[in-house]
Amino acid sequence: MNSCLKTTPLNEWHKTAGANMADFGEFDMPLWYETGVKNEHLAVLKSAGIFDTSHMACINVNGNNAFELINYCFTRDIATLKQGRCVYGAFLNSEGHCIDDAIVYKFSDIFFMICVNAGMGTAIAQHLDANKKSLDVSIEDLSQKVAKMDIQGINSARILSKLIQNPDTVFDRMPYFSFKGNFNESVSDESEVKLLDNTPVLLSRSGYTGEFGFEIFLNPDAIVKLWKDILSAGKNFDITACGLGSRDSLRTGACLPLSHQDIGSWKFINHPWDFALPYTKDKTSFTKNFLGADALSPAESDLFTYPFAGDSLRKVPAGDNTHVIDETGKVIGKVLTCATDMGISWHKGNIVSLCSENFPRDFKIKGISCGFIMVSKKLEPGMTVTLKEGKRAITATIMTDIRPDRTARKKLNNFI
Repeated sequence: MNSCLKTTPLNEWHKTAGANMADFGEFDMPLWYETGVKNEHLAVLKSAGIFDTSHMACINVNGNNAFELINYCFTRDIATLKQGRCVYGAFLNSEGHCIDDAIVYKFSDIFFMICVNAGMGTAIAQHLDANKKSLDVSIEDLSQKVAKMDIQGINSARILSKLIQNPDTVFDRMPYFSFKGNFNESVSDESEVKLLDNTPVLLSRSGYTGEFGFEIFLNPDAIVKLWKDILSAGKNFDITACGLGSRDSLRTGACLPLSHQDIGSWKFINHPWDFALPYTKDKTSFTKNFLGADALSPAESDLFTYPFAGDSLRKVPAGDNTHVIDETGKVIGKVLTCATDMGISWHKGNIVSLCSENFPRDFKIKGISCGFIMVSKKLEPGMTVTLKEGKRAITATIMTDIRPDRTARKKLNNFI
């Protein structure tokens, strides 16, 4: 291991479990375990999987003008965000380029938390500080001061119910992108969530797989025990420890971007994540002023990002050397992400998923390559392009979405 790499509190557990480790965001992280990426991916679709996400960073923003600062720096309009809810969006620079995407959590009108990607805690904290001017706001970078793990899959709540106090109360009225509790022991309110050993946690009904599940924030000293307890409690559900390989294939099939790969140093427009911008209903303007908004005006030189699905599980490497070629043979762009979602297949011209209610039981799911391309012209859903790297080439169909029938947004009572 590179001695300069940071580690999460679960690093020794990963090594003992035989994980294949690699540098991700300057952290020594597990790519996959002996189970393999395919089985880890399928475990989330069929039952449940857990992910070490302590490489991500959190920032507390507190003060009378906390709302004003975040609402100016963040792309989403949080004016209507309710206490106990969270929302996805991005932080842009003055050029309209994405510094990082993030989730903002609202504890109160003057207290928010922001969860950002690996290594971005200090950068976003400094970005906020540079824009606060005379506002009454305190900004606290919690990088490596908070641990985090995700449990994803249809059995997530059933497993967690064995490990938290008052599960019926905790899981009552907990829609998608809501949260309860706080990992800070000094904070206590009616929404508190505690493990059986009284450890406080922030439990968020969200995640990065597109499937039903939770993100759990807690004190770094408590995460190893919780990780082991979840594996033990979930044994009868065949819960599986999952690495970044399956996290990547799951998020890609769920049509979710990877920061600094699918979104980054180009204008934050013309992509599948327009919901992260505060558009008016006719999408001709924005509902608020925010940093970078002026730079997002359409121009002839703009690029377009589209989801795609391959014709089989064969994939190509992402990067500048893999070209997107249109029907005329012209190179029009590059591949940003290409992964294989092992839980889907083409069936009679449509994509079906293991989670589809109409999934034909005599049909074998083989997997489909999928991801995102960036091109220089507008494309329409259903159009096909060729993705080519050297002698390797695959046919890809432009999509509006990829893995159907995802469970993330379904009512929680379906999973109790």
